Amino acid sequence: MLGFFVRRLLWLAVLLGMMSLITFVVFFVVPPENVRPGRGSGDVELSLRESYQLEQASLPLQYAEYVWTVVSEGSLGESFVGRRPVTDILIQGATVTGSLIVGGTLLFLLIAIPIGIFSALRPRSLLDRTTMVLVLIGVSAHPVWIGLILSYVLGFKLGVTPIGGYCDFFTPIIGCNGPVDWAYHLLLPWLTFAILFAALYARMVRASVIEALDEDFVRTARAKGAASRRVLRSHVLRNAMLPVVTMLSMDVGLAFGGSVFVETVYGLPGIGRMSVMALQRRDLPVILGVVLLVTTAIALFNLVVDVVYAWLDPRVRATRVSGLGPHSDEPATATRPGARPGQLSQRAQARS
Repeated sequence: MLGFFVRRLLWLAVLLGMMSLITFVVFFVVPPENVRPGRGSGDVELSLRESYQLEQASLPLQYAEYVWTVVSEGSLGESFVGRRPVTDILIQGATVTGSLIVGGTLLFLLIAIPIGIFSALRPRSLLDRTTMVLVLIGVSAHPVWIGLILSYVLGFKLGVTPIGGYCDFFTPIIGCNGPVDWAYHLLLPWLTFAILFAALYARMVRASVIEALDEDFVRTARAKGAASRRVLRSHVLRNAMLPVVTMLSMDVGLAFGGSVFVETVYGLPGIGRMSVMALQRRDLPVILGVVLLVTTAIALFNLVVDVVYAWLDPRVRATRVSGLGPHSDEPATATRPGARPGQLSQRAQARS
């Protein structure tokens, strides 16, 4: 397990290095035009270089200074609007977006996993058909529409939750008394964020559990007299969660994209809303900071998912690394020889 973790750390370092090189080329080597109203591309390029203290003549030395400034000093320059340090702006927005994504992820997993399991244990039952109808509605609805409906019904009509706004978790102010009000103001954003993903993951869990129930090792465990709960917990769920973990690593970028709509509807000062405002104002340092922050967060999250994946499936730890994602080492999501990752058996497709 330690060797696997070290290899993943090396891949993470390579990935972050490639990301820093691409951002350097896009923002410094190829200066964007008309980035800020009233200023030419040369002026914007000059101010951005000054904020990162890029004084060397050659591009390799400039790139080395750029990486050193970001890594060692943690400096991302100053915003064109307000001249605030970009690091302070990102920290403020990252706490909001992180609270939204982490809370929404836990909520949709708590919703999707039980629904998917119960639907798979009783396929084509009334519960299964009802949940699949709800899944279809959740997949079809847009997060902005969901947010507006929930705000109107739960916030405006019933007064159960706040319509919008945000309360800080660590520094309570007048009217926002810490963790309780923090969670209270995030109930609707969490629910809006969770509805779309819960629908997708409930369907995935259902299909994965149906496939695992048809495998030979499950029949063998039952033939040996193992209890149904033990078979479900130790054999079925452990294999059925592999595609879920894989999709979590792929959907983290989609989660950041979805946070833009949720933060806009509820007026949350997060990374998504900040990105939209920076693009409208053509605030280049903030845009660069958001790109670096989001890509680094996605890479770190994928590292955590890789470790969880290796813990669930020991076969991954025994193979050499041949790619960047957990699905690139070995078709571990398939439990049959010769099956492709995420491929359902014909019996599972027929039952679903």
